[in-house]
Amino acid sequence: MSHKIKQIGLLLAWELTGVLLSLNFSAVAQREAARFPLPVDELRSFAEVFGAIKSGYVEPVEDKKLITEAINGMLSGLDPHSAYLDQDSFRELQVGTQGEFGGLGIEVGMEDGFVKVVSPIEDTPAHRAGLKPGDLIIRLDDTPVKGLNLNEAVKRMRGKPKTSIRLTIVRKGNQKPFEVTLTRDIIRVQSVKSKIVEPGYGWVRVSQFQEHTGENMVKHLDALYKQGPLKGLVLDLRNDPGGLLNGAVGIAAAFLPAKVLVVSTDGRTEDAKRKFISSPEDYLRGSKTDYLKGLPAGVKTVPMVVLVNGGSASASEIVAGALQDHKRATVIGTQTFGKGSVQTILPLGNNTAIKLTTARYYTPSGRSIQAKGIVPDVVVDDPSASPLARVREADLEKHLSNGEDKAAKPPAGAKPRAAAPKPAVQEDAPAAPLEFASEKDFQFRQAMNFLKGLPVAQAQQSAEGPEPQAKKN
Repeated sequence: MSHKIKQIGLLLAWELTGVLLSLNFSAVAQREAARFPLPVDELRSFAEVFGAIKSGYVEPVEDKKLITEAINGMLSGLDPHSAYLDQDSFRELQVGTQGEFGGLGIEVGMEDGFVKVVSPIEDTPAHRAGLKPGDLIIRLDDTPVKGLNLNEAVKRMRGKPKTSIRLTIVRKGNQKPFEVTLTRDIIRVQSVKSKIVEPGYGWVRVSQFQEHTGENMVKHLDALYKQGPLKGLVLDLRNDPGGLLNGAVGIAAAFLPAKVLVVSTDGRTEDAKRKFISSPEDYLRGSKTDYLKGLPAGVKTVPMVVLVNGGSASASEIVAGALQDHKRATVIGTQTFGKGSVQTILPLGNNTAIKLTTARYYTPSGRSIQAKGIVPDVVVDDPSASPLARVREADLEKHLSNGEDKAAKPPAGAKPRAAAPKPAVQEDAPAAPLEFASEKDFQFRQAMNFLKGLPVAQAQQSAEGPEPQAKKN
């Protein structure tokens, strides 16, 4: 198994959500191409530029390189998620869904010529080193990132496990850059974790939506209920960058009634216009066994809180939006990332492909997730997050517009509060990562307070001071 990571950084997570590995899409694309004649004048300009480079560039350039870079530019100029996948990238797209791959465990994009951290993945070298969303990587060892494209930068971050790389980081709010040395590793993402936090109250965390996340969720829920019935459950989707669409539908279906709408997609082609419901045909993939059949009955009715933050993207936004719209759970935390677009994989032959944005996601009530995200029912600030370096889909260069909401009514049950004031001072170096569902986890404590009917604080006043009482259930 290859352990290389290439496109969109060292992890493919939020790019995988909604990926449609559809072979018949090629025929659709060919039909569409036949309908739209090629622009002769623009192609003539392309041929002239191609000829000028071949004849006059300071060094010889292979035809393959020029064509590949032209394809790269054509796709990257559309939005942050459309991309050309060479053989390594295409292979990693398939391998990444298995939950094991090589790298630093960091989701990245490109901004102003620098590599921008979207989300470090839990229990990986990047996470343990304290990297945060919004950090800019400006130097890889002694090589400046400026001048490299994303693929070139990621190639330099790849390497054999147990080898090291030095990253120079710029963090908003810091006066000067700082360096972090990471040791490359084989990234094995445990996508579901759970525990009984106190008698009658459970916590389940999904860190990424992989091929078997739905089955793993069922196992964890079974284990929780074997310890006794639950009075409340926290579904933790914070810093979950996404994953496979069917995984998101399966997780939502675990808590929703049968055959209700989970998410819909809308695009220009008929293939892009879909409705996904809480039924096996929409969440099973290559399996004939419905893994949700044996769920404990209490899972459908247990009072729930869904925890989200700015690192919750794509698949996690689909789940949060579905449970919110159906009034199945109360969403608590901060506004999510806002990655609400579908990427379709179009194989090109020779084991390469393009990843093309073909549709937008909509919640059951018709809200577009794209560039908006999910607004919590109860806003609770995240003291562990950098207040000045939060990055969302709407901050990415060339991001897809939101489109028109298709809601016939306002979002069900959503009454967002104003976000609490953010502190202006940011530390000068990475801090130790927060242990979720611990005593130091402020948002989790507020989620537990909500489930118990106790006052809920919007913001942590200080390290020693009392928490303001802002909400009572």
